[in-house]
Amino acid sequence: MKLVIIGGVAGGATAAARARRLDESAEIVIYERGQYVSFANCGLPYYIGEVIQERDALLVSTPEMFKGKYNVDVKVMSEAVAIDRQAKTVTVKHLMTGQEITESYDKLILSPGAEPVKPPLPGVDLPGVLSLRSIPDSDTIKALVDSGKVKKAVVVGGGFIGLEMAENLAERGVRITLVEAMDQVMPPIDYEMATLVHANLELKGVDLRLKTRITGFEQAGEGLLVNTEAGDKIECDLALLSIGVRPENELAKQAGLDIGPRGHFLVDNSLRTNDPDIFAVGDAVQIWDYVTGLPVAMALAGPANRQGRIAADNAMGRSTVYRGALGTSVVGLFGQVIASTGPSQKFLEANNVPHMVVYSHSPNHASYYPGSEMMAVKLIFAPGSGRVLGGQIIGGPGAERRIDVLATAAKAGLSVFDLEELDLAYAPPFGSARDPINVAGMVAANMLRGDMKAVTPLAIEDMDPENDVLIDVRFDDEVEETGTIKGSMHIPLPQLRSRLPILDKSKRYLVYCAIGLRGYLAYRIMVQNGFNVVNILGGFGLYRPWLGRAEGAIVDKDQAITLGAAFAAS
Repeated sequence: MKLVIIGGVAGGATAAARARRLDESAEIVIYERGQYVSFANCGLPYYIGEVIQERDALLVSTPEMFKGKYNVDVKVMSEAVAIDRQAKTVTVKHLMTGQEITESYDKLILSPGAEPVKPPLPGVDLPGVLSLRSIPDSDTIKALVDSGKVKKAVVVGGGFIGLEMAENLAERGVRITLVEAMDQVMPPIDYEMATLVHANLELKGVDLRLKTRITGFEQAGEGLLVNTEAGDKIECDLALLSIGVRPENELAKQAGLDIGPRGHFLVDNSLRTNDPDIFAVGDAVQIWDYVTGLPVAMALAGPANRQGRIAADNAMGRSTVYRGALGTSVVGLFGQVIASTGPSQKFLEANNVPHMVVYSHSPNHASYYPGSEMMAVKLIFAPGSGRVLGGQIIGGPGAERRIDVLATAAKAGLSVFDLEELDLAYAPPFGSARDPINVAGMVAANMLRGDMKAVTPLAIEDMDPENDVLIDVRFDDEVEETGTIKGSMHIPLPQLRSRLPILDKSKRYLVYCAIGLRGYLAYRIMVQNGFNVVNILGGFGLYRPWLGRAEGAIVDKDQAITLGAAFAAS
């Protein structure tokens, strides 16, 4: 049995190690186009930021290590340039000498990965316009930053690498302008959750420019000008392109393997291509969302690693099924944790998949213990059954632990009713007796049981001024400090019961507080007294970054509507 693997890093290297564990007698060869067969590409921004001090720490394995540990032959700087499926051979070009060889195989695993998108813009090939994919890329960027010549940088793209590079360059003292063509950073999460990230970026001094397209780059002395569609010319010393990746598929195309609409290899649930002896894994493969079964592509190390293991199983004669991925991810950004799992709401809406959402806010550990930070949780679940579909969490330390709980729940088919009852670890430094996951489950379960009718802050934009009334039940000092949503009646929660007789039961009331809990309490008070009422999920804390940036959306406390003014005409 001879197994040839094209490409290393997460998918290919994992496949080789797994294959050796399954068959000690097999001949296994890896061909890697780059200098390094297995390196920590997710660690590259942190090496540039000097969080990771030693460059060698990025090297997960070397050809010598693979040979000694797994008896796998690794050929670096060797690019596969052609596949002859009939002859079952691969033509490989050694990049240092130009020499080509022909390698036979019994089974072939393709793990070519994806390359950074480089748009055909004027000046895109200038020396200061760079991308980050490999260790040599990181060497180039780090040397430039180490030279002290980079005072200002433009990061183009607000995905994983873009955000991590913005943070790490900022930590090196570089002033950052982050340019994103979309209306939000972090595409895997939904817009309203991304607004919490936007606020943090701006708080940390990042010049964030959303809905801004780059039109080209110009040399300006020793620096650069980054030109935008709006006519701006942004001065910088380094422009980092992080606008996405495209699958490396030329080899597959040439071999006649099936390719999907976005250029990814098409595979079955054994990760086999349309050729029974060729498998494919990693960033270049179209897979499917675990929850919905819909086709997706995920450039993430975790799924690539698992795919490599499963492809090796099947290449070596086992029968192992790949069931898709949740796309669980986490990013740290200036002390903020951004975590998500499962399909986003926008993905579900685009594909007409029924779903419900709730928002909850909870401290990451007992609020009385020093250092407590609030985390915003968005839970996405199925109507009726309450099955957990996914979720997004923005907060401080501990958000990554909670997203893993939601990922496990989604994988296991648990419901929001199960989340209510999960027995999760508690001690004051680490959590609360009622964990944020429990709270999110309770809010969702309340909706499904009919204990609460709720809307998102978007409902405020569709209010009927003749029939709908906003009630802010926060305390006086909160409204004094932050203002209130325009058009709101301010009734602090402790005063609500005494003021119910003055309210008009012919109206519909939308109640809100800071994060949702007091709004829920107000809802229960009012609904049991015969009022038509809904609670605004996430409260003022979600409304403010999401919708509150519009001029006049938030007004001073003095402009809150009093009871007398509200009903003087009635």
